[in-house]
This record gives sequence, structure tokens and C-alpha cells, in this order.
Amino acid sequence: MIQLSGPFPLELSQKLEKSVSIRHGFDMGNTSGKNPHQDFLKLAKKHGPIMYVRLGLVPTIVVSSADAAEEVLKTYDHIFASRPYNEAAQYLTYGQKNLIFAKYGPYWRKIRKLCTEARDRLVIDLSAKVASMNADITCLMVFGKKYMDEDLDKRGFKALVQEVTYLAATPNLGDFFPFLGLIDLQGLTRRLKDLSKVFDEFLEKIIDEHVQSHEQKQSKDFVDTMLDIMQSGEAEFQFERTHIKAVLLDMIVAAMDTSSTAVEWILTELLRHPHVMKKLQKELEEVVSLERMVKESDLENLNYLDMVVKEGMRLHCVVPLVPHEAMEDCVVDSFHIQKGSRIMINFYAVQRDPNIWSEPDKFLPERFVGSSIDVHGRDFQLLPFGSGRRSCPGMHLGIVLVRLLVAQLVHCFDWELPNGMQPCDLDIDEHFGLATSREKPLMAIPTYRLKE
Repeated sequence: MIQLSGPFPLELSQKLEKSVSIRHGFDMGNTSGKNPHQDFLKLAKKHGPIMYVRLGLVPTIVVSSADAAEEVLKTYDHIFASRPYNEAAQYLTYGQKNLIFAKYGPYWRKIRKLCTEARDRLVIDLSAKVASMNADITCLMVFGKKYMDEDLDKRGFKALVQEVTYLAATPNLGDFFPFLGLIDLQGLTRRLKDLSKVFDEFLEKIIDEHVQSHEQKQSKDFVDTMLDIMQSGEAEFQFERTHIKAVLLDMIVAAMDTSSTAVEWILTELLRHPHVMKKLQKELEEVVSLERMVKESDLENLNYLDMVVKEGMRLHCVVPLVPHEAMEDCVVDSFHIQKGSRIMINFYAVQRDPNIWSEPDKFLPERFVGSSIDVHGRDFQLLPFGSGRRSCPGMHLGIVLVRLLVAQLVHCFDWELPNGMQPCDLDIDEHFGLATSREKPLMAIPTYRLKE
């Protein structure tokens, strides 16, 4: 049950009273609770694109339309640029010192600037392969070298990063009923502490390695740059070792999980729609040829690839629910929103809005033919990287990485499903988390197709 109870803003009360029983709240009905973004979409269809709910003791506004999202993320971006308290982030990111969960203010602005300025018939587990490739790329970019799974923990990067995104997105009673935080009824605090210890030991080792080799290195990576700032003492904001670790965790989680999850969903849809796969392969043959692999410079000439990636990101929103916090009172579309309220943007709902997208639940890349809609945050019907001040700082790198990985995998291999499975039988069940991945690994059989 989500309770709609006082104190209740007058303007909002008047707008909702025709469709929602304020006295008794409204029932979640057939919602399962397993995938909140899907449950909120069902509620929005009944109660409207802006809903005021109380999650425990926390007043929350759920936004489920492109127009409302534009007001929150563009018109009132200066008000909703902060993040609410989150117990998972307190444990995992050293008191919300990272980019994703930090409160809006001078520290967040400076640290964001820093981060954006630095850049044989065998059935295989495509999910694991893509995740491993992303892990290698991320480690090379951020740490200057590759790290093996066992360098982190016996469970490996993929499992632990997925644990982070799952715990970070799991509704925590302690966040909504602060007095229950110490009891830890769900056992989340214990798991967060254990996970925090694993990552802390790994990040400490990385920083120690960089400190020891700092003077001898010819070229510097991202860790070296942050160490220089910390050791100079000239930063315009407090910047210590915990801040470095918090930002490094951001880099690991965001780069390894969100990009690989996007690639995984796009490949899923290509396997479910063989005619789209063939059409994309034909474009790759014409632009690149079967004589070589795809280069980054080819991407600007691959128009159908761009449509396929956009449609995959639209249909499968990798980060479906993003929390914001109101830093002052304001009115959005005649709704009065109080300072301190939590704002949940349901990108999953926005990107499946039937008022904007025809046949929104179908994978139709051709819908983007002749369309100027892109994924950079300017078009509020398609926001895979968010928009406004709190949009993803790694957006441009993420777009290139996803396009290149999809292009390479489709161009270099023909793919088929194992055990005689038909495309229509391939499941699209979701595993909810900060990044919403497939419930089961994507298994497929590759056949090399290049002539070299």
C-alpha cells in the first residue's frame, strides 16, 4: 500500500482528488514489487504522469511523462539537482562523496568537472563476455592497467558490481523510516558493510600502487591526476583519500555495468529480431566491408546502427528510476512540491509513453528514420543518460563504447540461439537494480564471418 496522507499540498490535493482516495490511499493492485519502474508505470496509467506518494515517512513525487520530466530536469533543474539520503551510498561511497549520489553543491560541481576532463560452435555467455570486456576497458582507462577478477574478490567484478547496483536500488526501510535503520530488518546494512570492505581494500591497493610508482611514470592515468590534486593541497574543495575512492567506485560501477547492460539488451533484441540483425550486418558490410573490423571512425557513417542503439536504449532503460531531491519549494505543472521532497523520474515510463511512441513495447529501429531525436539529454522522450546537471558525466564515452561494441559483435560474428531455441522464445525478464540487467545470462552461438 502506498499512502497518500498529510501533510498534503493543497494544489496537489485538488488535482488528485478526482482519481485517488486521499483518505485511504491507493492499492498497488497487481503490482509485484519486483520491478518498481514497471509498477510505477501501471500506477501512472491510472493516476496520471505526476503522482505524490509517501514511501514510509518520505514524501515522493513520481514523474512518468516526457513533459513532466522536462520541467523537472530542464526548467527546474537548479532545484532538483540534488540527491536524497541513501543508506547504500553512505556505506559504499564513503558518505555519498561520489558523483552519482553526492549532494548538489561546490564539491559535486568540482569533482564532476575533474571527471569529465580526464577519458567453434561453442555456446558462450554473451553477458559475461561483454561484462569482462568492459571491465578490461574500464581498468585500462581509469587505473592504467588491467586487473583480474581475483584481484578484487573470488566473486569477480561482474558479480560484485551487480551486487552494488542491486543494493543501491533496493528500497531500504532505513531510508524511509529512519528509526528502523539501526534494526536492519532486511539485512541490507550487513551486506553493504561487507561489500564496502571488499571494494575499500581493492581501491586502497590501487592507490598505494600509484603512490609508489607516481614519480617514475611517464604518462599519468585518472588515479594519478586525482593524487596530484590531493597532494598539492590546492583544491578548492575538501579532497582526501576517501573522495578519490568514492569517485573511483563510480567509475568502476558506471563504466562496467551500465555500458555492458546496454549492449546486452541491444544484442538480446537483435537475436529476437533476425531481420534487424541482417539489415544491420548489411550496412556494416557496405560501410566497413568484410575485410576488416569496425573502427571508431566508421561510427558516424553507420546510420542504421545509430537507430538500433537508440531503440534498444529506449525499450530497455538501463537506469529506469533516478532519484532527485528538491532543494527548495517550487510548482511543477501546477503541483506544489515541498523542499526536501524526493523526486523519482521513471525513465522506463517516459520512454514507453504511448502518447509519444507508437507501439511503444515493440522493438522498431525504423521509428527513428528521419527523426532528429538523440540520446544526449535534449529530447525528453528519450533520456538513457538523464538530462540537466545530474546527467551522466560519461555520456559521450558511453555512447561511443556501446555503438562500437554492438557494431563489432554484429559485424565479426553471425549469432544463433542454442538448443534450437526460436527468437520468439528468448526471454526479456529483468533483474532490477540501479542498472536493470537481464534476469538470466544471454547465451548464443557465434560463427566468425570476416574474411581476414
